[in-house]
Amino acid sequence: KYGLELELGKVTSLSTITGIVAFVSNNSFIDGIAFDGMRQHLAQDFDAIYVLDLGGNIRKNTSNQAIYNVFDIKVGVSINLLIKRKEGNKSQGQIYYAAVGEFLRKEEKYAYLQKSQHWGGVDWEEMKPDKKHTWLTAGLQADFETFIPMGSKESKAAKGEATGAIFKIYSNGVKTNRDAWAYNFNPDELAANIQRIIATYNEQTRKWLDCPDKSANVDDFVTYDDAKISWSSTLKKYLQQGVIVEYDQNHIRQSLYRPFTKSRLYFDAYLNDRCGQFPYIFPTPETEKENRVICVVNEAQIPFSSQITNYIPCLHYGGRQTQCFPFYTYDKDGSNRQENITDWAVDAFREEYQNPAISKWDIFYYIYGLLHHPTYREKYADNLKREIPRIPYAPDFESFAKAGKRLAEIHINYEQQPEYPLKFIENDEVPLNWRVEKMKLSQDKTQLIYNEFLTLAGIPPKVFEYRLGNRSALDWIIDRYQVKIDKRSGIENDPNRLDDEEYIVRLIGQVITVSLETVDIVNNLAALE
Repeated sequence: KYGLELELGKVTSLSTITGIVAFVSNNSFIDGIAFDGMRQHLAQDFDAIYVLDLGGNIRKNTSNQAIYNVFDIKVGVSINLLIKRKEGNKSQGQIYYAAVGEFLRKEEKYAYLQKSQHWGGVDWEEMKPDKKHTWLTAGLQADFETFIPMGSKESKAAKGEATGAIFKIYSNGVKTNRDAWAYNFNPDELAANIQRIIATYNEQTRKWLDCPDKSANVDDFVTYDDAKISWSSTLKKYLQQGVIVEYDQNHIRQSLYRPFTKSRLYFDAYLNDRCGQFPYIFPTPETEKENRVICVVNEAQIPFSSQITNYIPCLHYGGRQTQCFPFYTYDKDGSNRQENITDWAVDAFREEYQNPAISKWDIFYYIYGLLHHPTYREKYADNLKREIPRIPYAPDFESFAKAGKRLAEIHINYEQQPEYPLKFIENDEVPLNWRVEKMKLSQDKTQLIYNEFLTLAGIPPKVFEYRLGNRSALDWIIDRYQVKIDKRSGIENDPNRLDDEEYIVRLIGQVITVSLETVDIVNNLAALE
């Protein structure tokens, strides 16, 4: 109803046009990293591209203002016009962009389209893509390209022999494609779930092996029962290969599922869709005692964040895709420990600061400290949404390394930190109870309704300044530490511990302590310039 009409005569001569594509779509291709190649080919294949961005990506909203969509959906929307000219009339592809105000209400966006009516009623701005085929370059800082990349595809391909990057290898967090099955707070429940899915998978695999017609469509062949198994394309591939999976208790490992949220993970090459490099980063529980991994979330839809861990992280630990940079790597049996920071990086830092005593651990902690710097995050926010962090040389290396080391200590050992002295308000009308079903903050965020028996009061406002993505650390605890039942499988995930009933209430106080100290450390970081 409110689409734009295209007046061909105003765009170009009709005689030169061979085709026009006009469509309304999800607008993520405009600036999404995953669509760099798509934008490249659109610019190559079409002579003129017009994109009217109607905004409305509710998931991407990080402001205190509400944003509105032209449809009743949560993803953004754009109107797109692609024009192809005849051979011989081809000129350099030109890209034009216009955006309707992000914070306009739905009716106001409709009014804008009603007023514009056609292509000629829009005030287009020509875009000049950069070498990475980024169309929207307004917020990108050019000096970011001069910093040292934490990792590079070239370094990974050369297995660390290439120069020009700090880490030899890096990896996404673990992608299971069946989190409800592969993760659980309770290791016994996890074991039962995994044994059930393995039994169903093996039964189906044996039927496939006995099937005389191997040309049968595997999607039609397998049994779909959400209470017994969660299929993925990878698991179906193993079925077609005749792989029989055996349960192994040793595959139950500790994992960082979300910020400050440990969960048990069944770490397995067959039942995890993508293990990344983690068979070489945390191959055994013993390696968790010495190895450290800096995890970063750099996604277009949420603010940049970083958290260090000594456990296997989930792909979406911070709400979106995670890149992980370990200090050590190993062989699959846990032997042959290797430092993962390149010798080239050590030489570069020592030369820059004229200090031959700088160690790889110093550089590791320097990076962790710098990734928390407010100026770095704010100035390079758009760059960090598009690529792996690059590390500048700060004037004061030592203070950043010291700050990063302390941040690492409290973020890894958060369960050993002292509890913040909250006020316990108990309801005398109900029995003492430490069990959590679902916690809730009061409207002013000074109190946390723990359960019917207990309310925790005196939460300092500064706690909410320490954020990981769209949530504060405390918000992550409230969100994750609740009893959840997966709708498809019926699997229950209960964070309450029968052997340590006060764990969650203690954790809340500890995370508040960690949050307050983190804010203090970050606010006192030395200037970058």
